[in-house]
Amino acid sequence: MVEANETKSTGREIAAMLLEIGAIKLNLDQPFKWSSGWNSPIYCDNRLSLSYPDTRKFIKNALVDTIKRNFPDVQAIGGVATAGIPQGALVADALDIPFVYVRSKPKGHGMENMIEGKVTKGQKVVLIEDLVSTGGSSLKAADALKAAGFIVMGMAAIFTYGFDLASENFAQANIPLKCLSDYNQLLEEALKQGQIKEEQLETLENWR
Repeated sequence: MVEANETKSTGREIAAMLLEIGAIKLNLDQPFKWSSGWNSPIYCDNRLSLSYPDTRKFIKNALVDTIKRNFPDVQAIGGVATAGIPQGALVADALDIPFVYVRSKPKGHGMENMIEGKVTKGQKVVLIEDLVSTGGSSLKAADALKAAGFIVMGMAAIFTYGFDLASENFAQANIPLKCLSDYNQLLEEALKQGQIKEEQLETLENWR
């Protein structure tokens, strides 16, 4: 299914918070290089929010509300390694349901697990991700849970760049994606805070 953002007011508030604490940085003059090799005017590190109690609590509550509203029958939360692990654990604790997390690849020793935590076949799980770009790593985690016998109801994420490729990938996998905030809301807040100028908007929009 095509990804859907949650309430606009929540999205703008989260974008504002992430900008204020420096979790999201914008730089058109010296683009950031992603691990994929892409040059980007934006760098997003939502893990930084964990160090700010007010921001951490707001995001946790927004994720919990999103899950209750969209996936009321959820029975477990799955965190996508690594940034989705702490967020997922916070959400699972708030909902008082089991938590597991999914590695990017099986552990190279011991039980060689890819999924950490109790695997319960037939259990309905919602994945938590901090950031969605193309959706590749997120959907790989979903596939691992399905292979283990879980029913993947959907995914909730803090932020999405809103790439068409991500929407196509989630639609093809038939996994609903619910995001708290997105790139457009980020640009609105960055302009409001004076972190970018009006004349830079077109360049930033064209990049996406």
